[in-house]
Amino acid sequence: MSVLAVVMAGGKGTRIASVNSDLPKPMIPLLGKPVLQYTIEALSREGVKDFIFVIGYLGEKIQDYFGDGHDFGVNISYIVEKEPLGTAGALYYLKGKVEEDFLLVNGDIVFDINVQRLMYNHRKNKSLATIVTHPNGHPHDSGVIFADKYGVVTKWLNREDERLWYRNRVNAGIHVISPKLLDEFTEAKKTDLDRDVLRPLIAKGELSCYDTPEYIKDMGTPERYKEVENDLRFHRPESRNLSHKQKAIFLDRDGTINKYVGFLTNIDDFELLPGVVEAIRKINESDYLAIVVTNQPQIARGELTFEELDEIHAKMETLLGKEGVYLDGLYFCPHHPDRGFPGERPELKVDCPCRKPKPGMLLKASAAYNIALGESWIVGDTALDVETGINGGLRTAILGKDERADMEAKDLLEAVNRILKKEE
Repeated sequence: MSVLAVVMAGGKGTRIASVNSDLPKPMIPLLGKPVLQYTIEALSREGVKDFIFVIGYLGEKIQDYFGDGHDFGVNISYIVEKEPLGTAGALYYLKGKVEEDFLLVNGDIVFDINVQRLMYNHRKNKSLATIVTHPNGHPHDSGVIFADKYGVVTKWLNREDERLWYRNRVNAGIHVISPKLLDEFTEAKKTDLDRDVLRPLIAKGELSCYDTPEYIKDMGTPERYKEVENDLRFHRPESRNLSHKQKAIFLDRDGTINKYVGFLTNIDDFELLPGVVEAIRKINESDYLAIVVTNQPQIARGELTFEELDEIHAKMETLLGKEGVYLDGLYFCPHHPDRGFPGERPELKVDCPCRKPKPGMLLKASAAYNIALGESWIVGDTALDVETGINGGLRTAILGKDERADMEAKDLLEAVNRILKKEE
């Protein structure tokens, strides 16, 4: 794939200085290799061979190590900031030199993503820029992105902005930029990528997001540095690339994640069940993705709007995120086949392929995340969930009794512990 990667590698790294203060942040070693080398290796595997490093603080150490990239099987050129130009000012020097959409990557993250999927998504949306988003374990101190069902960004909260309930869709530090956007740069001056370049695109509908469960982590604090080193030790970044088949534990929502209260329509009634946080934490730390699949017929019945459901799910993800855990995906069915409810929505009164026990949501997730359904599980509290798993070719666990299930457990934590035990 002929894609240029521009890597912003001028960071000083004040929060990570205790690990190594003599090197620029992107050169701090992880298992003996600098962060930037992992960037080159991950993108090179995806066919990216041309790089521009934007360097500043101690940038000569980057140039001395990587040179022109020949020893690493790639081509590297440099933009040297004589004075700090922020996170985007150096893009001025690309005007007239770049003719195709290019990757813009923060130099202090470790990641491994399927670039072909990302570029396809960007070109499909025809936006001036696409920002990669992902769930993480600390959304409360990260920039959070809001988007519509088409992936067009509608709102962006910085870490210091006040917030209540929000989906765990976090700015990952990877972007696709159209060369048309470079026309906005009139001089080389200090410029903030997020505030000055990307956020103004929201009002024009020109900023999209690509949400992915692939491995993307900032190693900017000593604690996260240790986490990333451990992940690298077990080759976790590469294994999460969506070019490889993934495994998932699909989770029902009501009665499995949150307290069952019938058809939940009031956000105040949403309450996480005991043990759920620890169960999802164990999934996050495993080789499985955590994906919710839930029937929500209240929408078709006219008892709940899409906006109200989104707010309920935002509360769920906020509560989980505050405990350092996250969901990799969430699918819901708004349909209901039976008619006769006051205020019902006729257009949603259909016999759809996504309503459990049909496997439509499983199939949609499988296509989006390259999931091997035969190696995956579904966990729920009703016979409907067991039947859904059987129809989708999954292994099944029920929180209760059902002789058709592969496993019976008293709660989600027990089910997850036993599923992971089988993998040992």
